[in-house]
Amino acid sequence: MVGGRGGLDDRARNPINANGDGMSTAAAERSVDPRRYFEAAARERGAMAAADPVCLYLETTNRCNLPCTTCPRTFEDLEPAANMSWELFRSIVDQFPNIARVVLHGVGEPLMVPNLPRMIRYLKARGTYVLFNTNGTLLNERRGRDLIATGLDELRVSLDAAEAEAFKAVRGKDAFDRIVKNVREFRALQRTLGAEKPRVSLWLTGLKETIGELPAFIDLAHSIDVPEVHLQRLVFFADGQGLARAEQALFEHLDAREEALIREAETRAAQHGILFDASGATEPGTSLRRAQEDRPWSLCTRPWTLMYFTAHGRALPCCIAPFSMRGYDAFTLGDATQQSLREIWNGETYQKFRHELLSEKPPTCCGNCGLRWSL
Repeated sequence: MVGGRGGLDDRARNPINANGDGMSTAAAERSVDPRRYFEAAARERGAMAAADPVCLYLETTNRCNLPCTTCPRTFEDLEPAANMSWELFRSIVDQFPNIARVVLHGVGEPLMVPNLPRMIRYLKARGTYVLFNTNGTLLNERRGRDLIATGLDELRVSLDAAEAEAFKAVRGKDAFDRIVKNVREFRALQRTLGAEKPRVSLWLTGLKETIGELPAFIDLAHSIDVPEVHLQRLVFFADGQGLARAEQALFEHLDAREEALIREAETRAAQHGILFDASGATEPGTSLRRAQEDRPWSLCTRPWTLMYFTAHGRALPCCIAPFSMRGYDAFTLGDATQQSLREIWNGETYQKFRHELLSEKPPTCCGNCGLRWSL
């Protein structure tokens, strides 16, 4: 039994599209920049994916130690609490032995997973680019040394504020000072060990509530030796929950003061030598404006480039979908405990999803992408 939801047949254990040396045909033929994996999709796209995915999102756990007011798991039970089992993890990644990029997070806190270093080492042994987001509360010296030893490529710290009071409003607990201390000490440990990896970044969700802290957030990153800052998109349910609601959105609602704050943050980032961008590797101002496209959701390439699996093996379209509408049933695309990844990837459900995404009537979970938040 894998993930408590049934066994895996032989098809699920064998790499898909394997050539003679066991390498995924698509991976062997394509050179992929793992930080811009979304550019690997063909310009002309249809219901069938012409190539294997180049990225996997694996929800290593759906458990978390912070009740964030922008996260759906704070307000509803999405699936039973669990860590992804080692067996399920292996069964998924072994079907893509040369996958370019793997993201080891979903709606939980990865540092709560005992098997996390083992998972990273398993992926790095095959040359995969590996990263995950963390809230940083559990980043002590032992875990830090473990992460450095694995060869992890990126460590993204979701901090969401430049001071304790705003942090508590977004993250639900008073843990700001501890996280800042943890990240500062982790960067010091990297310097002591001469470790360039993982590349550390700080992330701030774009909210009306906290956009005023953005310039100070840049300064904070500089003070603790973090070389990258990213402005994260806010995704929200139609009826809202916590701070994840329409009136908090910056997308298409920037006023002159907020535009000035972003420009000031860009100036300070340049002064400090910090890379400052936004979700989708775009310039921050651009990420908050709608593309000139009648069907902006159709510009999304995720259903042709990545697969996302929950801790129980449920296949979802992407990491944004759980934040866009309640429950998983409306956008479940398969089950890795019951189907091979080939059966899911170009199965009837996935093809229907892609067809609708390219149409005038996209899947409900995608209908606001590019309209109410960035792609």
